[in-house]
Amino acid sequence: MSYCDLYSSGFRERNRDHFAAIVRVALSDGPINEREQAFLDRLAYNLDIDEEHYIKILDDPYGYPVHTPHFHDIRLERLYDIARMIYADEIEGADEFRIMRRQCIGLGFRHENIDDLITRSMELVHNKVDLDTFQEALKHQHHH
Repeated sequence: MSYCDLYSSGFRERNRDHFAAIVRVALSDGPINEREQAFLDRLAYNLDIDEEHYIKILDDPYGYPVHTPHFHDIRLERLYDIARMIYADEIEGADEFRIMRRQCIGLGFRHENIDDLITRSMELVHNKVDLDTFQEALKHQHHH
């Protein structure tokens, strides 16, 4: 796959939809706070969301399709990306947990497993594991 293919219109569109889903989750329990705003700014940059779309999405995140990943590996991959961004932003404690909880729910993880999933996800990311290790560790934990 060439670099140009990576940034195809389909790729950008999926990123916009994914970003809109994250914004919807962030808004689910009230206005976005300063920490969440900083996280969304960084996420938009990482997902290559241009300023025009960023403003449109923040204004109306419900105007974009919802693509809840149906495959567990894809959910874990998105969770890995989000956890790494939270870690990179040095968001810790209650803010880290709240953002992660919302994103896990938004990705379709079961409520009864979320606290353990968040704790384990952040441990793995703090230990700088790669995606494959992250997915393997959480696949086994998730099914026990």
